[in-house]
Amino acid sequence: MNILELSEQEIGRRQSLQELRQMGINPYPAAEYPTNAFSTDIIAGFKDDDEPRQVCIAGRMMSRRVMGKASFAEVQDSKGRIQVYIQRDELCPEENKDLYNVVFKRLLDIGDFIGVKGFVFRTQTGEISVHAQELTLLSKSLKPLPIVKYKDGVAYDKFDDPELRYRQRYVDLVVNEGVKDTFLQRATVLRTMRRVLDDAGYTEVETPTLQMIAGGASARPFITHFNALNQDMYMRIATELYLKRLIVGGFEGVYEIGKNFRNEGMDRNHNPEFTCMELYVQYKDYNWMMSFTEKLLETICIAVNGKPEREIDGQVVSFKAPYRRLPILDAIKEKTGFDCDGKSEEEIRAFCLSKGMDVDETMGKGKLIDELFGEFCEGTFIQPTFITDYPVEMSPLTKMHRSKPGLTERFELMVNGKELANAYSELNDPIDQEERFQEQMRLADKGDDEAMGSFSSE
Repeated sequence: MNILELSEQEIGRRQSLQELRQMGINPYPAAEYPTNAFSTDIIAGFKDDDEPRQVCIAGRMMSRRVMGKASFAEVQDSKGRIQVYIQRDELCPEENKDLYNVVFKRLLDIGDFIGVKGFVFRTQTGEISVHAQELTLLSKSLKPLPIVKYKDGVAYDKFDDPELRYRQRYVDLVVNEGVKDTFLQRATVLRTMRRVLDDAGYTEVETPTLQMIAGGASARPFITHFNALNQDMYMRIATELYLKRLIVGGFEGVYEIGKNFRNEGMDRNHNPEFTCMELYVQYKDYNWMMSFTEKLLETICIAVNGKPEREIDGQVVSFKAPYRRLPILDAIKEKTGFDCDGKSEEEIRAFCLSKGMDVDETMGKGKLIDELFGEFCEGTFIQPTFITDYPVEMSPLTKMHRSKPGLTERFELMVNGKELANAYSELNDPIDQEERFQEQMRLADKGDDEAMGSFSSE
């Protein structure tokens, strides 16, 4: 990097780096640093009447208050933050005060990784702190961190620009409280999900990410090229097709937690690359899957929150089973007063136009119903609700409803106004399925870029 492209702070940090090296201090030591405690554990376990506890901690220096021969710093480790008290004459040998006067006061910067050995005590202001007896530079930071300031417990000058937070998640994690909790909670979600599925006797598997067919869902795929075969391949839009083959091969139940890729729009709720769990079990239907899903989510919510409720976007959402089950046509009628049941494509389109919706002649009956649901219904379901029994036009590869002509045995789970899960009774009539695939190919030939454009007789 050209030195002219650096900010003044970065130039200053590089100069400090050189001074440290000239003093014989390695700013990036290779040896293990023997930590034995974390900030939150130290604070939680402190008792005033105990013998002073010797600790060794490490983390980023997030603040520093120099007051003559004594100073305070705040160290942030992987668990939280703790204050460190540094006294010059106690930290440094009598003949050399440079570690304090030069290194700590001038050459260390906010964001540097330091190690501290000392004992735990409570300051006169009542804050549990580490009294430093040794101070070690573990890694010099050459780029400055955004400084989030607090007054009376309220943050200001925050690092809160969404673009920067998403593009520099590592900075977001360092400076914004609570961000790491999201990662930890996600890990708990996945760990609990695996435990429930494994305890049920189902097998976790991995299936190909590069596929010959962009199948298993209606979505536009990413296309790549396999040089060894001189052939275009698709990044999978779903794990479905290979998981079904394992069921055909004799597994009772299989699941995969993996990445899918869909070359479509992007917003805060839709990412072209996303993690999805798919589960397939022999001899079950969508009624069983709804029951299993609501019990799984209740278990996960309790594991993460300690109770089956969770506050989301200011609303308390209860994941306690059972959940409401509402046919999609009933949902539309409930929210709009219009009954789509028995209506023609023209009648539904006319109603959409009367509501000022942006629809046209290229939209079939299924697409129009989908637009109605998205416009008037989807965002209104805050508590977990299974939307069921979709028209066949909306679910071309789903098993027909056993008692409701023209409908399919499919559900989508809505939570906080968003789709959380989608499942159906699997279509297992091979002749019927081949005919439906052929219809998807015809739609693809007509220009539907979300239709499945090819299929395999395997």
